[in-house]
Amino acid sequence: MLLRLRVRLPDRPGSLGQVARTLGVTGADIVQMVVLERVGGRAVDDFTVIWPAAAPADRILAGLAAIPGVAVEGVWRSVGAPAVGGADAELVGQVAANPSDGVATLVDAVPGLLSADWAAALVVPADWAGGGDEPAGERCLGAAATSYAAGERCLGAAATSYAAGERCLGAAATSYAAAGGVAYASWRAPEQVHLPDVTPLRPRAFDGAGEVRYATAPFGRAGTVLLVARGGVAGGGDLAPAGAGLCAPAFHMTEVDRMAQLVRASGLVLGDRLDLLAASMSGVAR
Repeated sequence: MLLRLRVRLPDRPGSLGQVARTLGVTGADIVQMVVLERVGGRAVDDFTVIWPAAAPADRILAGLAAIPGVAVEGVWRSVGAPAVGGADAELVGQVAANPSDGVATLVDAVPGLLSADWAAALVVPADWAGGGDEPAGERCLGAAATSYAAGERCLGAAATSYAAGERCLGAAATSYAAAGGVAYASWRAPEQVHLPDVTPLRPRAFDGAGEVRYATAPFGRAGTVLLVARGGVAGGGDLAPAGAGLCAPAFHMTEVDRMAQLVRASGLVLGDRLDLLAASMSGVAR
């Protein structure tokens, strides 16, 4: 299987070689390394390695922990090595070539680009984007969603009822004006998504329940938002390797910036189609 490891290490000659040698000694076969950050004498690198599916990742962690100054910030399974080298421009080109399926094209491709588990295009109500108040800070846009913890939101379609202090927005929701919902989700997206308050709406990374990591970026038009997630049970099951004691790390600022640039470029290409998408979602919700 493919594992993704985020490693913080000293930014000095020889440190990267020590990490690579240690990974090799433990039995990990490196297929990709991406530098995320080099600041203040420290570097943050992502390694994609081939690792035996039945083997616990503790061996890797123990080996890296023995290197002075090295720390593992996260370990998670990866469907494939994140694409680099012109992949972003190619994706925007695909969106432009077939704008009628542009949102689906973007949503399906982004998890692979960011080593995420799934993504979804959301249409959110105007008061969410503006930071409107709600009882217990909750909203619900969901697939068969009926309840959720305080301070979280549930996103999906087909919600039809809610308890005190909750609101349901989605297909078949009957008591919330200007409702939104999930316009399109990639194949690994769960039916019910819990996430904390994300207002004010802007490109950012944040954590959700069950050790799920999220990042979001608005298209800047018609309340449409791209959400990506990785890790946790809601992200697709036992994504953390057995015995690892770690989960997927938060989205790094470089990943959020990359996502935001993709969303902005795609938003410019899609233009009025985003307005039509939002209008169709609002019509379904009513």
